[in-house]
Amino acid sequence: MEGTMFTPSLEGIKHVKSESGVILTKPFLQVCKQILPVLEKFGSAMSIVKTDIGGNITRLETKYASDPTKYEHLHSLVKVEVSAKTAKSSSSCTNGLLWLTRAMDFLVALFHNLVQHPDWQMSQACSDAYSKTLKKWHGWLASSSFSVAIKLAPDRKKFMEIISGSGDINADIDKFCATFSPLLAENHKFLASVGMDDLKAS
Repeated sequence: MEGTMFTPSLEGIKHVKSESGVILTKPFLQVCKQILPVLEKFGSAMSIVKTDIGGNITRLETKYASDPTKYEHLHSLVKVEVSAKTAKSSSSCTNGLLWLTRAMDFLVALFHNLVQHPDWQMSQACSDAYSKTLKKWHGWLASSSFSVAIKLAPDRKKFMEIISGSGDINADIDKFCATFSPLLAENHKFLASVGMDDLKAS
């Protein structure tokens, strides 16, 4: 593998914003997709997260494909639903973007932990990231499922070796967290501006 498993997403992040600084739908979703192979290396510990992310990407992609010009900008998917008063529906793109962004927050926090806390076990890195991001939005059932899944986390050293490829994995993770986090923050800010950033899971 040329570079690390983060190489494709780092390349993709460069194209997420338009010249005028707007987040573009297709490139943003592409970057989210490019992180899925990293999750695969976690095995069953991340299967819930991976399925969730994959489902939300598909939902947003389907809507985008229905009118690529209309939905070229990521936040336009939400604006249309807010106007139509369908944003709060559990099957809305607004809901999809919210949970996709939250799941990505979790992954950024997890990757950050792996670099910043080399002495932590994988399960500790996962638990800490979860409590800082997704936990407050999850109901009891989701939290319980997550706690069980984390116990299946792979050996940290092995995992890092697998995703390192031929590149500098710590540098790439740092770069990914630094460049992707502001995009996620922008999503939250936008969702908050339309009153959609605090929906909880049942």
